[in-house]
Amino acid sequence: MIVMGGPQDVWEEDQYTWLRTEKAAIRRFVLDMRRPFLGVCLGHQLLAEAIGGKVGPAREPERGVLTVDKTAQGNQDGMLQNISNPMLALQWHGAEVFELPNGAAVLANSSACPIQSFRYGDRAYGLQFHVEVTEQTVPQWASIPACEVVWKTMGVGALQTLKDEVDAALPQLNRDARAIYDNLKYAWSS
Repeated sequence: MIVMGGPQDVWEEDQYTWLRTEKAAIRRFVLDMRRPFLGVCLGHQLLAEAIGGKVGPAREPERGVLTVDKTAQGNQDGMLQNISNPMLALQWHGAEVFELPNGAAVLANSSACPIQSFRYGDRAYGLQFHVEVTEQTVPQWASIPACEVVWKTMGVGALQTLKDEVDAALPQLNRDARAIYDNLKYAWSS
């Protein structure tokens, strides 16, 4: 199962009632069925909460192409093999995982967000950052009404600045994404 991002927050269950169903499905898939799982951004947060972790508003929201550091466990984990350390990552989040359940390992962090990536068991992974980046990502995000308020708070020219950052980093971001996908494919097939 792959669960991607979105403008919702995991605690907005009254507004987005499907979040309850999503968390229950993730919990069943990961804990009961022990199936392969990848969560990206909101999916990372949903995974953490579904298996007993805690998510809340970020102490410092991250937006832009920033660096993420692998932990000692991240250096050993198959998912992050052949990825530079530190690695470039597209960040776009105002919430973060604050606590993981027993049995989870932090694989990557940043100064603003101590749990950028984690593994639960041997088949469930969460990535706070976005690996699915293409040349269309920023224009697509700009068209999402729920993101409008964020663009306004980032100031004049923020959209173009982010687009320029992504365009400059895109070759590296795509190489790292390909490596992560291939690493997971290999790990999940064994």
